[in-house]
Amino acid sequence: MNIEGIKELIDQSRGFEQTVGMEFISTPEPDTCMGRLVVDGHVLQPFGYLSGGAVLALAETLAGVGSSALCPDCSCAGISVTASHVHSAKAGETVTALGHLIHKGRQTHVWRVDVTNDAGQLVSTVNVTNIIRPL
Repeated sequence: MNIEGIKELIDQSRGFEQTVGMEFISTPEPDTCMGRLVVDGHVLQPFGYLSGGAVLALAETLAGVGSSALCPDCSCAGISVTASHVHSAKAGETVTALGHLIHKGRQTHVWRVDVTNDAGQLVSTVNVTNIIRPL
């Protein structure tokens, strides 16, 4: 999925995504998109591991990027996010999020986002439902 136009919007906004260091990447498959996040002091919980909240933020943002790329004349917002955290990532690692579009309806999109650590281990699997509304 080509997300270059959405990346430009994110770069111009200088918002949350840039504050915590999210990076988004186009993929050759039409129903996938990818993101990365360096595990540093911005996203650590007190015990030195990646915060589950940061994982949710990465996954929901990535799903929003994907839905926005698919529907450029619409507003896309997360209305449900659920996750299972099964492994950890430590400071200094980079986690990679790969989003797969599971359902593309007129009013909702459902994404499954798998987040892995540097060793390729599944850190979290996240389901995101976005609402799609015309601008």
